[in-house]
Amino acid sequence: MGEGVALRRTPVSVAVAAVRQLRPKQWTKNAFLLPALLFSGMFTDPEALFRCGVGFASFCLLSSTGYVLNDYLDREADRRHPKKRTRPIASGALPVPAAWLLMIGALGGGVALALWLGPWFLAIALTYLVSTLSYSLWLKHVVIVDVMLLASGFVWRAVAGAVAIGVTISPWLFLCTAFFALFIGFNKRRAELLQVGASAGTRRNLEEYSPQMLDEFQSIVTAATVLCYALYTVLGPTPWMTLSLPWVLYGIFRYIYLIERKGEGGSPDETILRDRPLLVTAVGYALTCLGVISALHNGMLPTMP
Repeated sequence: MGEGVALRRTPVSVAVAAVRQLRPKQWTKNAFLLPALLFSGMFTDPEALFRCGVGFASFCLLSSTGYVLNDYLDREADRRHPKKRTRPIASGALPVPAAWLLMIGALGGGVALALWLGPWFLAIALTYLVSTLSYSLWLKHVVIVDVMLLASGFVWRAVAGAVAIGVTISPWLFLCTAFFALFIGFNKRRAELLQVGASAGTRRNLEEYSPQMLDEFQSIVTAATVLCYALYTVLGPTPWMTLSLPWVLYGIFRYIYLIERKGEGGSPDETILRDRPLLVTAVGYALTCLGVISALHNGMLPTMP
């Protein structure tokens, strides 16, 4: 099949495959650079907005570096997966030499942008890249550690967002991001088990997981995510942030529903972008937080008893 695809390659088809290989849909994960901008109240500062945008672009390129390497290493297993077999490298739409050039270009661009933001941002960006590459090369095959390492990528994004605009890194930002990322990660593994099974040869360490084990993990991290965010809304800058809690609760419950009843969750970015209720929830959450924080900084919130 690979040779058949290769015969039909054209410069345009290779360029399209290269863009697909960067996985622009998954750049939505880099939105985790934005909470520091939102919760610090600096979302009206043009310089902060620009620096955050540069940081977002840097992480998009660095994350794409990891995606290219991961897909190259997994190309044989991906060909046995019902969805992943259409990926550019696995399907043969993107030649391997072009994939390596794409990876080098993304790496260079991401590092250059990170360096422009300063040495601390560069250090965090490189730490994120090392953890991503460690996952692709080895740790994705180590049960439990694989999900924890994926979750750490979201934490590094959140920390990078704070460093990019020069604000203090809140422990609430760290904790809420970590637990939410673990929630997404373990639910992703559960969705993969439900979709393809443990012995389909698509991911080696799926055989180490079981639905019952993942149910327990899911219960722990779901409870921790909700509790941590609820504590933040009460003990953070203003208890009026409790207004955002219903959005968080519904989003979590909806995501679990989509996995259990609709067979979603194997690709979290696609699930979120495709599900209208989740998109409405995300917009509603953002608008609620913007409203509360804007009112707080303008002294418009009454004191809660």
